[in-house]
Amino acid sequence: MKIAVIPARGGSKRIPRKNIKLFCGKPMIAWSIEAAQSSGLFDRIIVSTDDMEIADVAKRWGANVPFVRPEELSNDYAGTTPVVAHATRWVLDQGLDLEAVCCIYATAPFIQMDDLKRGWDELSAGAWDYAFSVTDFAAPIFRSFKQTAGGGIEMFFPEHFATRSQDLPVALHDAGQFYWGRPAAWLEEKRIFDQYSKPIMVPRWRVQDIDTPDDWERAEILAPIIMGCKA
Repeated sequence: MKIAVIPARGGSKRIPRKNIKLFCGKPMIAWSIEAAQSSGLFDRIIVSTDDMEIADVAKRWGANVPFVRPEELSNDYAGTTPVVAHATRWVLDQGLDLEAVCCIYATAPFIQMDDLKRGWDELSAGAWDYAFSVTDFAAPIFRSFKQTAGGGIEMFFPEHFATRSQDLPVALHDAGQFYWGRPAAWLEEKRIFDQYSKPIMVPRWRVQDIDTPDDWERAEILAPIIMGCKA
């Protein structure tokens, strides 16, 4: 069987209650649940949460909430990988035969089922441990710089000051949407950003990680274009 795991803890600080805050007329998490449902890929969609209100919302939108996430995996420092590993272990402990686990973020309203399918196709066809959504940076990171304590700037890669942008490698970053993985990889908590992971390219214009109020506002601006709705 294949399962989707949607991590959704209740203690969001920068955007309080962001996982169930309304976005385009639905709780934010509903968009991730519906994408998983419409893909037809999953035998079970599990929401991992420590919050009863989030659990109730998730159930109303058709997800399963078969356990309460442990306290040690619900604090500000808990990473996604151990949370998914916990859910994976719970499913296996039920005696179920598990083929693949896909972590889908609860704040990924622009996720599309076709991308989920591409991720599964890549994972199942190759010797990959993970297949996850990525996109490219808007500007060449090798020409990036930081502000110094004295108020000036300092390049991170000064050796590329005169390098033409078209001659620089294309740098990618996590799109913050989904992460397909083999059960053993999740259980071993193998690092996702490594050579045994297959990147699934998503166009930059429909990628928006939502961690801060500014992120949310940008997602609201993009929503009418990508989703055809007013946030």
